[in-house]
Amino acid sequence: MAETMEWTGRTVEAALEAAASDLGCAPASLEYTVLEQPSRGFLGLIGRRDARIRVRDIDGAAPAETMDTDPFADMAELETRLGEEAEATETAAKLGVSLAEQEERARKFLDDVFAAMKIEVELQRSETEEGVLFQIEGESLGILIGKHGQTLDALQYLTNLAANRGVSGERLHVLLDIEGYRARREETLTRLAGHLAEKACRIGQEIHLEPMNRHERKIIHMALQDSRKVSTYSAGDEPRRYVVIVPRRRRRAEGSRRGREDE
Repeated sequence: MAETMEWTGRTVEAALEAAASDLGCAPASLEYTVLEQPSRGFLGLIGRRDARIRVRDIDGAAPAETMDTDPFADMAELETRLGEEAEATETAAKLGVSLAEQEERARKFLDDVFAAMKIEVELQRSETEEGVLFQIEGESLGILIGKHGQTLDALQYLTNLAANRGVSGERLHVLLDIEGYRARREETLTRLAGHLAEKACRIGQEIHLEPMNRHERKIIHMALQDSRKVSTYSAGDEPRRYVVIVPRRRRRAEGSRRGREDE
């Protein structure tokens, strides 16, 4: 069954490449509609808007080879800019601050970032087993997600730095999400794992996915952990660590004994 989903990228072409990579097919085999054209914004960051497309995955689309693009190319610049913003707005850290004070730091940091970007949002707070979750709601928030959620991950990382700077006791774990993006991303990765597992079995060769963060690698491992046809392991060094999908038939023939990484 064909499914319709949305992707973002610096350009329309980049968004289409991201869609093809996630779906394990060739860009030319996808039908798409441009929902939003990209905008560079001030200094290439404040107010920058990614291209946004809606893609229809065509059943039987031609598989694509693993992409070699670097999804972390802009991470260092983003962290530097947002890190400077955090230092400029955060008061001196104190030892032994309470979790409530740490949460207030996180809120203030986020408010300052959104104000600098001139973005109006609402933060919906809830608690999870992992920590305090801020659900970010507003209009046209693709700029805060970035390719494969990398901008959102960077913002979450820096928010935790701002909340816990100088804290020697219990530390607050802040989670950020944008209108359910992370659940949609998990669904996309689970579907991607299935597509690429089938491809690995079809061609009888290992499939190397593009670099992912620890959480997303775990999603791929979990999606395929009960498969009788493939196994998975992680390879490479951070931040370019990636998942490898191995067809079990070839694995037995070669006598390989790689274990699945427990992440």
